[in-house]
Amino acid sequence: MRRRVLSVIVSAAMIVASLSGCGNAHGDGTESRLTEDQAKKELKSLMTKVNVTTNNNPTLDIYAEDVSTADTLADIDTFPITVTGDGEINIEIAAATELSAESPDNWINEVAQKFNKAGNEIDGKRVTVSVRKITSGEVVTYVTAGGYQPEVFIPSNAAWGMMLDASGCKTEMVTDRIAGNTAGILIKKDAYDSFIEKYGEVTVGNVLKAATAGDITFAYTNPYTSSTGLNVLCAMLASFDAADPLSDTAKNALMEYQKTSPPVAYTTAVLRNQAAKGIINAMVMEKQAYANTSELKNYIYTPVGIRHDHPVYTFDWTTDEEKEATKMFVDFCKSDEMQKLATDKGFNQDDDYAGQDTGMTGADYVAAQKVWKQNKNGGRPIIAVFVADVSGSMDGEPLNSLKESLINSSTYISSDHYVGLVSYSDDVTINLPIAQFDSKQRAYFSGEAKNLSAGGGTATYDAVLTGMQMLEDYSETVPDAKLMLFVLTDGDQNVGYPLKRIKDVVGGLKIPVYTIAYNYNNVKDLETLSGINEAAQIKANSDDVINQLRNLFNVNL
Repeated sequence: MRRRVLSVIVSAAMIVASLSGCGNAHGDGTESRLTEDQAKKELKSLMTKVNVTTNNNPTLDIYAEDVSTADTLADIDTFPITVTGDGEINIEIAAATELSAESPDNWINEVAQKFNKAGNEIDGKRVTVSVRKITSGEVVTYVTAGGYQPEVFIPSNAAWGMMLDASGCKTEMVTDRIAGNTAGILIKKDAYDSFIEKYGEVTVGNVLKAATAGDITFAYTNPYTSSTGLNVLCAMLASFDAADPLSDTAKNALMEYQKTSPPVAYTTAVLRNQAAKGIINAMVMEKQAYANTSELKNYIYTPVGIRHDHPVYTFDWTTDEEKEATKMFVDFCKSDEMQKLATDKGFNQDDDYAGQDTGMTGADYVAAQKVWKQNKNGGRPIIAVFVADVSGSMDGEPLNSLKESLINSSTYISSDHYVGLVSYSDDVTINLPIAQFDSKQRAYFSGEAKNLSAGGGTATYDAVLTGMQMLEDYSETVPDAKLMLFVLTDGDQNVGYPLKRIKDVVGGLKIPVYTIAYNYNNVKDLETLSGINEAAQIKANSDDVINQLRNLFNVNL
């Protein structure tokens, strides 16, 4: 049984994203024809034909309230049930995505289906399981917020179970392994040979040395959702200070490293895309995923960090009968037939790798995430402009969802950063000029979000230019800041400049544009726009936009 999230209205989180600003290639791989200075001049020229209204008296939301973590979460049903059990005793399993997704990442799904057909019983009651596809990090977020109570949790590694215990959610480990796996570092073959010659064996410490020296370009994934990202982050901290991975020495070293490293990736898929474009030549990944990704066969894999053996946990709310059913399912998973199936799907490799014990506790893992969030931008402030589509097609539920998301997203924005808000339909409105995101700016942000109304056409790229001009102008007051633009839209541009007219300006300015396609599937132009400076492009609907934006924000803001 499970509890649903407290506030299911679309809430949360404009959460900034992945690999930003690495060069000025267009999404089609061509280079911008403009230098940065030329792009600034062209931007000013293009802006002379953009109709912009500036709101000099933004609304202060004096009724703005603090938003709880639970309020920033979507309904748990945005994470799909991949196997549905119908027994008199049915346990819901929150299973890591490398086990519960599409083939070949569907081992637990196939096992569950076979188990449900096997006719298992307890005291004459038929026993079945249901499986929910959800990342290990999301389970921890939802369970600790009181938004979800599965009977069973199968994360990628044991760190997540330890974090739940440290957060006051009592777990009981049923087994420490049902499908063996490791996390590791991939290095492209041509870089690997020179790496070994110069640095010796592949360790996290040596990889960081090589990356700092410019001999490789190394990227990793979001440690709030990615088990591999969390694992490698902690191994990085341990490499900085083996005696105390959370010491000031380790924190300062992480900050220094993050100053020049590629930003953390939103997902592993983003890493694969960056590798395919030649932007990075070293990255993190699990062995099972690597074994099933043919386009990465020119990379060499080395396991690092703790093992990813998929331990199984129950909770203090799991009943004795459900715990007995869990033990029955675990035994089924460990049978020779099911283990052969796991091996066929890429698991149970590297069994001779014992893992790296950093000595970290569950509380240490939670602290490590916070250390990363504080230092991921290398101590540099962020100037961000959020661009919201308020064209006619956004009227009603889409705009209400957007407004709620904008408001609740302020929970994830540090007061050290600087934020502005733009909306657009036929013309462009600067609803909130950029300012430091202190409590007053948050209240203005909330007030202006609540005032948004829909109607008219879709001048997307006029709004993009406006946001970029705001960023360029404000950056003169904060010269070391990172500039970011976020665009949320539900349709094609039909007013103002077309994408092809602004591509060189975006490329020359090197400002990453993160795009969220909201209830909108024809995303080719948005993919191109985000691809110009290697930012993330995601699809979302009114159900999952909350979590998409929350995780996007956690990566950078």
